[in-house]
Amino acid sequence: MPKLSLKQQVEQQISRTQQDVFLRADFEQLGGYDQVGRALRELVAEGKLLKIGYGLYAKARISSITGKPMLASNGGFKAVSEQALERLGVAWQPSDEIVRYNKGETTQVPVNATVIVTGRFNRKISLREMQLRVECGSKR
Repeated sequence: MPKLSLKQQVEQQISRTQQDVFLRADFEQLGGYDQVGRALRELVAEGKLLKIGYGLYAKARISSITGKPMLASNGGFKAVSEQALERLGVAWQPSDEIVRYNKGETTQVPVNATVIVTGRFNRKISLREMQLRVECGSKR
């Protein structure tokens, strides 16, 4: 059996896991920094991954309507961005608007993905025109 290329190994590792978000560090055991970066860029170009931030990638699938890659997660961008924060080890909590909506105190549906970060965080998590809004706050 022929040896798998690094791109094939990365693709295989992605398909075997239930996670939707991957860090570049998840694949460092497979090869060098530049090699892994090349493999991830190729998978993004093929539409199997989407880059959502520096060193952050999300599983993708091809949309049956547009034929372009879209997030494979059922929860959409909000779920992927929250999972990315967890993978990065960032302490966060839902925004006040989301908490009020979930309690039934308001009927205004929160549209933007917004979280409150309790520590230091200076990264952008975005996909096309969607961007995670990060508010600084203290622990509740």
